[in-house]
Amino acid sequence: MAQTIQAIQEEIVEEFSLFENKDDIYNYIIELGKNLPAFPEEHRKDDNLIKGCQSKVWVFPTTQTGLMHIHGDSDSTLVKGLVSLVLRVYSDRQPNEIVNNDLFFIDQIGLKSLLSMNRANGLASLVKQIKLYALALQAQGK
Repeated sequence: MAQTIQAIQEEIVEEFSLFENKDDIYNYIIELGKNLPAFPEEHRKDDNLIKGCQSKVWVFPTTQTGLMHIHGDSDSTLVKGLVSLVLRVYSDRQPNEIVNNDLFFIDQIGLKSLLSMNRANGLASLVKQIKLYALALQAQGK
């Protein structure tokens, strides 16, 4: 069985506890972004752009067997890493799991203090949009 959202977040917090300084954290986040799966070009459109992000961030969900898979990308290497962290927690979940679970790892690893206000707001917009997708799917009974 897949790990819970809680367990994945705890795993992320543990990974980040190994870093001693901001540069190590930034480098790790950038590395995570490099491992983000390729984003389908046909979905790189305005409808899938996250509003409120300093960089361009595209996100769209697909569903299969009741699970919501989230595809994401950014034109910024750092933001791509942030997207990969959020998708690691929320992708391949039932919509109600996404709706009912908030992301605590962002505060616990100190991301808000490491990011500019614009990037932190963009990250919040990304999470909000994923939750809205999940709410819409939940309302459709998918």
